[in-house]
Amino acid sequence: MSSNNINVISKSSSFEFNKKNYRKTLGMFSTGITVVTSIDKEHNPIGMTVNSFSSVSLDPPLVLWSIDKKQPSYNSFLKSTGYAVNILSKNQLDLCTHFSTPVEDKFNSIDWKFSENGFPIISNSLAWFDCKSWNNYAGGDHQILVGEVTSFNSSENDALIYWNGKIS
Repeated sequence: MSSNNINVISKSSSFEFNKKNYRKTLGMFSTGITVVTSIDKEHNPIGMTVNSFSSVSLDPPLVLWSIDKKQPSYNSFLKSTGYAVNILSKNQLDLCTHFSTPVEDKFNSIDWKFSENGFPIISNSLAWFDCKSWNNYAGGDHQILVGEVTSFNSSENDALIYWNGKIS
């Protein structure tokens, strides 16, 4: 077994924490890419690109994602009654980029509809989950939002994946 470019850390070793290397190492775990959507207090659709999405429980059906406390839409997501998680398909790279940039009206040129709970569902996504807020938890510089899934759908397309600092 080769240990090329692997830093082995133990309690006895001298270790200086490096955020850049930590983030790069976290990138070794491939994740799907989502756009999480909701509505703000003026009932305008909001959304952002997120790769910190995970299942939590089957009974009740719970999922989680996390949001940076410095994110401009942080308060809107925390005060919302829920959200939709739209898992992007491989042919939706443009949406990944679009929802990760500061755009005034991110939904202006996007094909979408409201879910049963009133949150934006992006058309042609690989899958989506319509969620009601269930709980949230402090997680360092992020807040972890847990939602109860009330409806969902999926397709047979290929997923858009983030791995090793690259999207494919």
